[in-house]
Amino acid sequence: MVADAAEPPIDKPCGEGLMPDSLDVLRDLGVSLDGLDYGEFRGIRFLDSRVSVKSTFPSGMGRGIRRTVLHQLLVDRAANAGVTFLWRTRIAGLGVHRISLNGQRDSVRARWIVGADGGQSQVRTWAGLDQYRSNTRRYGFRRHYRVASWSEYMEIYWASGVQAYVTPISSSEVCVAVISRDPTLRLQQGLAKLPRLAMRLAHAEATTTEGGAVSASLAIRSVYRDEVALIGDASGSVDAITGEGLCLSFRQALALASAMEQGNLAAYQAEHRRLRRRPAFMSALMLSLDSHDWLRRSAIPAMASVPLVFRGLLSLHVGAVHVGAA
Repeated sequence: MVADAAEPPIDKPCGEGLMPDSLDVLRDLGVSLDGLDYGEFRGIRFLDSRVSVKSTFPSGMGRGIRRTVLHQLLVDRAANAGVTFLWRTRIAGLGVHRISLNGQRDSVRARWIVGADGGQSQVRTWAGLDQYRSNTRRYGFRRHYRVASWSEYMEIYWASGVQAYVTPISSSEVCVAVISRDPTLRLQQGLAKLPRLAMRLAHAEATTTEGGAVSASLAIRSVYRDEVALIGDASGSVDAITGEGLCLSFRQALALASAMEQGNLAAYQAEHRRLRRRPAFMSALMLSLDSHDWLRRSAIPAMASVPLVFRGLLSLHVGAVHVGAA
Protein backbone atom coordinates (compact mmCIF):
# COMPACT_ATOMS: atom_id res chain seq x y z
CA MET A 1 0.00 0.00 0.00
CA VAL A 2 1.26 3.47 -0.93
CA ALA A 3 -0.11 6.58 0.80
CA ASP A 4 0.72 10.03 -0.60
CA ALA A 5 -0.66 13.49 0.08
CA ALA A 6 -0.46 14.33 -3.64
CA GLU A 7 -1.91 12.50 -6.63
CA PRO A 8 -0.31 11.44 -9.92
CA PRO A 9 1.30 12.34 -12.09
CA ILE A 10 3.55 13.99 -9.50
CA ASP A 11 6.18 16.40 -10.81
CA LYS A 12 9.54 17.34 -9.32
CA PRO A 13 11.99 19.80 -10.91
CA CYS A 14 15.00 17.80 -12.06
CA GLY A 15 17.23 17.32 -15.09
CA GLU A 16 15.01 14.49 -16.44
CA GLY A 17 17.90 12.51 -17.95
CA LEU A 18 18.27 8.76 -17.47
CA MET A 19 21.74 7.32 -18.03
CA PRO A 20 22.13 3.85 -19.59
CA ASP A 21 22.55 2.25 -16.15
CA SER A 22 19.28 3.88 -15.02
CA LEU A 23 17.47 2.33 -17.99
CA ASP A 24 18.98 -1.08 -17.15
CA VAL A 25 17.64 -1.06 -13.61
CA LEU A 26 14.27 0.32 -14.77
CA ARG A 27 13.98 -2.76 -16.99
CA ASP A 28 14.78 -4.90 -13.94
CA LEU A 29 11.79 -3.23 -12.27
CA GLY A 30 9.60 -4.08 -15.26
CA VAL A 31 9.35 -0.53 -16.65
CA SER A 32 9.92 0.23 -20.34
CA LEU A 33 10.01 3.56 -22.20
CA ASP A 34 9.29 1.89 -25.54
CA GLY A 35 6.67 3.64 -27.63
CA LEU A 36 7.10 7.01 -25.90
CA ASP A 37 8.34 10.28 -27.41
CA TYR A 38 11.58 10.55 -25.44
CA GLY A 39 14.83 12.29 -26.20
CA GLU A 40 18.08 10.39 -26.68
CA PHE A 41 21.71 11.28 -26.00
CA ARG A 42 24.80 9.21 -26.65
CA GLY A 43 27.05 10.69 -23.97
CA ILE A 44 27.97 13.75 -21.89
CA ARG A 45 29.57 17.03 -22.94
CA PHE A 46 31.11 19.60 -20.58
CA LEU A 47 31.37 23.19 -21.82
CA ASP A 48 32.91 26.25 -20.21
CA SER A 49 33.52 29.66 -21.76
CA ARG A 50 36.65 28.55 -23.62
CA VAL A 51 36.60 24.84 -24.36
CA SER A 52 34.49 21.69 -24.31
CA VAL A 53 35.06 17.97 -23.82
CA LYS A 54 32.73 15.10 -24.64
CA SER A 55 32.52 11.32 -24.56
CA THR A 56 30.03 8.67 -25.54
CA PHE A 57 28.76 6.14 -23.01
CA PRO A 58 30.68 2.83 -22.91
CA SER A 59 27.48 1.16 -24.11
CA GLY A 60 23.88 2.11 -24.72
CA MET A 61 22.15 5.46 -25.00
CA GLY A 62 20.73 7.81 -22.39
CA ARG A 63 17.14 8.98 -22.59
CA GLY A 64 15.38 12.13 -21.46
CA ILE A 65 11.75 11.95 -20.40
CA ARG A 66 9.38 14.27 -18.54
CA ARG A 67 9.27 13.49 -14.83
CA THR A 68 5.45 13.34 -14.90
CA VAL A 69 5.53 10.71 -17.66
CA LEU A 70 8.07 8.60 -15.74
CA HIS A 71 6.02 8.86 -12.57
CA GLN A 72 2.91 7.62 -14.33
CA LEU A 73 4.87 4.67 -15.76
CA LEU A 74 6.01 3.73 -12.25
CA VAL A 75 2.48 4.06 -10.86
CA ASP A 76 1.08 1.85 -13.63
CA ARG A 77 3.77 -0.80 -13.05
CA ALA A 78 3.09 -0.84 -9.30
CA ALA A 79 -0.66 -1.08 -9.87
CA ASN A 80 -0.15 -4.05 -12.19
CA ALA A 81 1.95 -5.68 -9.44
CA GLY A 82 -0.98 -5.39 -7.01
CA VAL A 83 -0.13 -2.21 -5.10
CA THR A 84 -3.02 -0.29 -3.51
CA PHE A 85 -2.79 3.52 -3.63
CA LEU A 86 -4.16 6.04 -1.13
CA TRP A 87 -3.82 9.39 -2.92
CA ARG A 88 -4.49 12.68 -1.12
CA THR A 89 -3.81 10.85 2.13
CA ARG A 90 -1.58 12.36 4.79
CA ILE A 91 0.47 10.27 7.19
CA ALA A 92 -0.07 11.59 10.71
CA GLY A 93 2.36 9.43 12.68
CA LEU A 94 3.95 6.04 13.32
CA GLY A 95 3.32 3.41 15.93
CA VAL A 96 4.68 -0.11 16.32
CA HIS A 97 3.83 -1.76 12.98
CA ARG A 98 1.17 0.88 12.49
CA ILE A 99 0.75 4.18 10.66
CA SER A 100 -1.88 6.84 11.38
CA LEU A 101 -3.61 8.47 8.42
CA ASN A 102 -5.58 11.67 7.87
CA GLY A 103 -5.06 13.42 11.17
CA GLN A 104 -5.07 10.11 13.09
CA ARG A 105 -8.69 9.37 12.18
CA ASP A 106 -7.61 6.11 10.54
CA SER A 107 -4.73 3.70 10.96
CA VAL A 108 -3.20 0.80 9.06
CA ARG A 109 -1.16 -2.09 10.42
CA ALA A 110 1.99 -2.96 8.47
CA ARG A 111 4.70 -5.61 8.66
CA TRP A 112 7.13 -3.10 7.13
CA ILE A 113 6.93 0.69 6.94
CA VAL A 114 8.97 2.41 4.21
CA GLY A 115 9.65 6.13 4.33
CA ALA A 116 9.87 7.31 0.70
CA ASP A 117 8.87 10.89 1.48
CA GLY A 118 11.83 12.87 0.18
CA GLY A 119 14.69 14.91 1.56
CA GLN A 120 12.60 16.50 4.32
CA SER A 121 11.26 13.09 5.38
CA GLN A 122 8.79 13.15 8.25
CA VAL A 123 8.99 9.37 8.53
CA ARG A 124 12.74 9.69 9.09
CA THR A 125 12.11 12.09 11.98
CA TRP A 126 9.38 9.95 13.56
CA ALA A 127 11.61 6.87 13.37
CA GLY A 128 14.49 8.69 15.11
CA LEU A 129 16.77 8.34 12.07
CA ASP A 130 17.54 12.05 11.63
CA GLN A 131 21.26 11.68 12.28
CA TYR A 132 23.54 12.89 9.49
CA ARG A 133 27.15 12.24 8.60
CA SER A 134 27.07 15.18 6.18
CA ASN A 135 24.50 17.58 4.77
CA THR A 136 25.14 20.24 2.10
CA ARG A 137 22.65 22.01 -0.16
CA ARG A 138 22.44 23.64 -3.54
CA TYR A 139 19.45 25.09 -5.39
CA GLY A 140 18.13 24.20 -8.81
CA PHE A 141 15.58 25.77 -11.17
CA ARG A 142 14.13 24.08 -14.24
CA ARG A 143 12.16 25.04 -17.36
CA HIS A 144 11.30 23.34 -20.67
CA TYR A 145 11.82 24.91 -24.09
CA ARG A 146 10.31 24.03 -27.45
CA VAL A 147 13.39 23.53 -29.57
CA ALA A 148 14.97 20.47 -31.16
CA SER A 149 18.14 19.41 -29.42
CA TRP A 150 21.25 20.80 -31.13
CA SER A 151 23.50 18.10 -29.73
CA GLU A 152 23.80 14.30 -29.55
CA TYR A 153 24.94 14.75 -25.94
CA MET A 154 23.49 15.79 -22.63
CA GLU A 155 25.31 19.09 -22.15
CA ILE A 156 26.57 20.57 -18.90
CA TYR A 157 27.58 24.23 -19.08
CA TRP A 158 29.96 25.56 -16.42
CA ALA A 159 30.66 29.06 -15.12
CA SER A 160 31.77 30.46 -11.79
CA GLY A 161 29.34 29.23 -9.14
CA VAL A 162 26.73 27.85 -11.56
CA GLN A 163 26.04 24.95 -13.91
CA ALA A 164 23.26 24.31 -16.42
CA TYR A 165 22.12 20.92 -17.70
CA VAL A 166 20.44 20.54 -21.09
CA THR A 167 18.60 17.27 -21.74
CA PRO A 168 16.57 16.41 -24.84
CA ILE A 169 13.21 15.05 -23.61
CA SER A 170 11.44 14.62 -26.95
CA SER A 171 12.03 15.23 -30.63
CA SER A 172 11.12 18.91 -30.20
CA GLU A 173 11.74 19.85 -26.56
CA VAL A 174 14.63 20.19 -24.13
CA CYS A 175 14.80 20.45 -20.35
CA VAL A 176 17.12 23.15 -18.97
CA ALA A 177 18.10 23.08 -15.29
CA VAL A 178 20.34 25.66 -13.60
CA ILE A 179 21.92 24.85 -10.24
CA SER A 180 24.07 26.87 -7.82
CA ARG A 181 24.78 27.41 -4.13
CA ASP A 182 22.81 30.69 -4.23
CA PRO A 183 19.09 30.20 -3.36
CA THR A 184 18.26 33.55 -4.99
CA LEU A 185 19.88 32.78 -8.36
CA ARG A 186 16.99 31.97 -10.70
CA LEU A 187 17.14 30.42 -14.14
CA GLN A 188 17.43 33.63 -16.17
CA GLN A 189 20.19 34.92 -13.91
CA GLY A 190 22.04 31.66 -14.36
CA LEU A 191 21.69 31.82 -18.14
CA ALA A 192 23.15 35.34 -18.08
CA LYS A 193 26.37 33.75 -16.79
CA LEU A 194 26.30 31.16 -19.57
CA PRO A 195 26.18 33.14 -22.85
CA ARG A 196 26.78 30.10 -25.09
CA LEU A 197 23.63 28.46 -23.76
CA ALA A 198 21.66 31.71 -23.61
CA MET A 199 22.26 32.19 -27.36
CA ARG A 200 20.90 28.70 -28.06
CA LEU A 201 17.68 29.51 -26.19
CA ALA A 202 17.28 33.14 -27.30
CA HIS A 203 14.38 32.41 -29.68
CA ALA A 204 13.05 29.22 -28.09
CA GLU A 205 9.55 29.20 -26.60
CA ALA A 206 9.32 28.30 -22.90
CA THR A 207 6.71 25.55 -22.61
CA THR A 208 6.51 25.37 -18.81
CA THR A 209 6.84 27.74 -15.90
CA GLU A 210 10.02 27.78 -13.84
CA GLY A 211 10.14 25.25 -11.02
CA GLY A 212 12.66 24.96 -8.23
CA ALA A 213 14.01 22.32 -5.86
CA VAL A 214 16.76 21.80 -3.30
CA SER A 215 19.65 19.57 -4.33
CA ALA A 216 21.17 17.99 -1.23
CA SER A 217 24.22 15.88 -0.54
CA LEU A 218 22.92 14.08 2.53
CA ALA A 219 24.46 11.06 4.24
CA ILE A 220 22.28 9.37 6.90
CA ARG A 221 23.95 7.30 9.62
CA SER A 222 21.31 4.56 9.52
CA VAL A 223 18.51 3.90 7.03
CA TYR A 224 16.42 1.56 9.19
CA ARG A 225 15.18 0.99 12.70
CA ASP A 226 13.05 -1.96 13.76
CA GLU A 227 10.37 -2.34 11.02
CA VAL A 228 10.95 1.11 9.44
CA ALA A 229 13.23 1.58 6.41
CA LEU A 230 14.08 4.70 4.41
CA ILE A 231 14.51 4.84 0.64
CA GLY A 232 15.25 7.45 -2.03
CA ASP A 233 16.00 10.98 -0.87
CA ALA A 234 14.55 10.16 2.55
CA SER A 235 17.51 7.79 3.03
CA GLY A 236 20.11 10.32 1.92
CA SER A 237 20.99 11.79 -1.45
CA VAL A 238 23.76 12.88 -3.77
CA ASP A 239 23.92 16.24 -5.50
CA ALA A 240 21.92 16.58 -8.72
CA ILE A 241 25.20 17.25 -10.54
CA THR A 242 25.61 13.47 -10.85
CA GLY A 243 22.25 12.81 -12.53
CA GLU A 244 22.17 9.58 -10.52
CA GLY A 245 19.39 10.25 -7.99
CA LEU A 246 16.71 8.21 -9.77
CA CYS A 247 19.05 5.33 -10.61
CA LEU A 248 20.15 5.16 -6.99
CA SER A 249 16.53 5.03 -5.81
CA PHE A 250 15.68 2.26 -8.30
CA ARG A 251 18.62 0.16 -7.11
CA GLN A 252 17.66 0.77 -3.48
CA ALA A 253 14.14 -0.49 -4.25
CA LEU A 254 15.48 -3.83 -5.46
CA ALA A 255 17.81 -4.10 -2.46
CA LEU A 256 15.03 -3.27 0.01
CA ALA A 257 12.65 -5.80 -1.56
CA SER A 258 15.31 -8.50 -1.20
CA ALA A 259 15.98 -7.55 2.44
CA MET A 260 12.25 -7.67 3.27
CA GLU A 261 11.98 -11.12 1.71
CA GLN A 262 14.84 -12.21 3.97
CA GLY A 263 13.31 -10.44 6.97
CA ASN A 264 16.65 -8.70 7.46
CA LEU A 265 16.82 -4.91 7.10
CA ALA A 266 20.47 -4.96 8.21
CA ALA A 267 21.22 -6.46 4.78
CA TYR A 268 19.52 -3.43 3.21
CA GLN A 269 21.69 -1.09 5.29
CA ALA A 270 24.86 -2.77 4.02
CA GLU A 271 23.72 -2.74 0.38
CA HIS A 272 22.51 0.87 0.69
CA ARG A 273 25.99 1.96 1.74
CA ARG A 274 27.58 0.03 -1.12
CA LEU A 275 25.19 1.48 -3.69
CA ARG A 276 25.84 5.04 -2.51
CA ARG A 277 29.64 4.78 -2.71
CA ARG A 278 30.11 5.46 -6.45
CA PRO A 279 27.55 8.30 -6.81
CA ALA A 280 28.91 9.95 -3.66
CA PHE A 281 32.47 9.75 -5.03
CA MET A 282 31.39 11.27 -8.35
CA SER A 283 29.38 13.96 -6.56
CA ALA A 284 32.40 15.01 -4.50
CA LEU A 285 34.61 15.02 -7.59
CA MET A 286 32.24 17.15 -9.67
CA LEU A 287 31.40 19.50 -6.82
CA SER A 288 35.11 20.23 -6.45
CA LEU A 289 34.94 21.75 -9.95
CA ASP A 290 32.05 23.91 -8.77
CA SER A 291 33.80 25.00 -5.57
CA HIS A 292 37.17 25.88 -7.11
CA ASP A 293 37.20 27.97 -10.29
CA TRP A 294 40.95 27.48 -10.71
CA LEU A 295 40.48 23.71 -10.71
CA ARG A 296 37.67 23.81 -13.28
CA ARG A 297 39.64 26.16 -15.54
CA SER A 298 42.50 23.67 -15.51
CA ALA A 299 40.60 20.38 -15.48
CA ILE A 300 38.21 20.85 -18.41
CA PRO A 301 40.97 21.93 -20.86
CA ALA A 302 43.17 19.10 -19.56
CA MET A 303 40.41 16.55 -20.21
CA ALA A 304 39.81 18.07 -23.65
CA SER A 305 43.46 17.54 -24.51
CA VAL A 306 43.42 13.95 -23.19
CA PRO A 307 39.89 12.68 -23.98
CA LEU A 308 40.58 9.24 -22.53
CA VAL A 309 40.54 10.80 -19.05
CA PHE A 310 37.01 12.12 -19.52
CA ARG A 311 35.92 8.83 -21.06
CA GLY A 312 37.27 6.98 -18.04
CA LEU A 313 35.38 9.27 -15.66
CA LEU A 314 32.17 8.77 -17.64
CA SER A 315 32.64 5.00 -17.53
CA LEU A 316 33.02 5.24 -13.77
CA HIS A 317 29.99 7.52 -13.57
CA VAL A 318 27.65 5.00 -15.22
CA GLY A 319 29.08 2.01 -13.36
CA ALA A 320 31.07 0.46 -16.20
CA VAL A 321 34.11 0.50 -13.88
CA HIS A 322 34.19 0.53 -10.07
CA VAL A 323 35.55 3.16 -7.70
CA GLY A 324 38.31 0.88 -6.51
CA ALA A 325 39.46 0.31 -10.10
CA ALA A 326 39.42 3.98 -11.12
